[in-house]
Amino acid sequence: MLKEKDAARRIAQPHRVGSNLLLIVCIIYFLMPVWWLVVAATKSNSGLFMGTGGSLWFDKHFALFDNIKELSTYEGGIYWRWLLNSFLYAFVGGLGATIISVMAGYGFAKFRFAGRNAYFDIVLGALMIPTTALVIPTFILMSQIGMNDTLWAVLLPSLLSPFGTYLMRVYCTGSLPDEMLEAARVDGAGEIRTFIQVALPIMTPAITTVFLLSVVNCWNNYFLPQVVLADTKLFPITVGLTQWQAKSNAGSGSEQVWNLITSGAFISVIPLVLAFLFLQKYWVSGLTAGAVKE
Repeated sequence: MLKEKDAARRIAQPHRVGSNLLLIVCIIYFLMPVWWLVVAATKSNSGLFMGTGGSLWFDKHFALFDNIKELSTYEGGIYWRWLLNSFLYAFVGGLGATIISVMAGYGFAKFRFAGRNAYFDIVLGALMIPTTALVIPTFILMSQIGMNDTLWAVLLPSLLSPFGTYLMRVYCTGSLPDEMLEAARVDGAGEIRTFIQVALPIMTPAITTVFLLSVVNCWNNYFLPQVVLADTKLFPITVGLTQWQAKSNAGSGSEQVWNLITSGAFISVIPLVLAFLFLQKYWVSGLTAGAVKE
């Protein structure tokens, strides 16, 4: 028996080494851009192109704090306005998308009504449509109702999350027993009380997951704000930094602000990283719940 176990261990070890090597390569591949961004954020304009440390190592002059100070003064400190706009779009849009997804997913999973499967098929079909394909129709619609170049032109389209609705239905179907809801109804609880006091506590991991994914999606939204917004004071950070990049790419006659672009991009990813770190246990369990049934 011991010999058989040793033989099986020797056979499995090369596969384990190969898997570990593959994981290490993947980690390096995915973390290399992050490392470059961290290093680039600490360099001045001259250090980015003529620094002594190369593109993947720090320059002798640590300019991160100087870059942050310059972000507060360049163009009247509009960078922080863009960052605040991104927080607003991400939080309000993510919260609204989560609320709608939770109610829609719960309704699809726990209520029987005419056309339920057909409506859910429409939701699944919406997952197949690229969001960029809807930007021009959204722009035309917002123009007709006079909402272009306003906060609502970005917030209203962000409230719909087909993937969030799908995830909530899967979670409710697999993790929320019908018997528990029926017991609450038998005890005299109405539908709203049953939903709030019985269903919502069980749905917390999935709700956190949908909220986090919705916030990230709204934070990274670029094409829609680029089309529907013209006032620079309403830009999110994605559109604002892209404008600075276009200005720096214009040639020697234009102002070069590459150090502000890299530092601004570095600061803008910190909130998302912190959100994933603090909410990791919730969104992982939310994504895996309901995936396996006995």
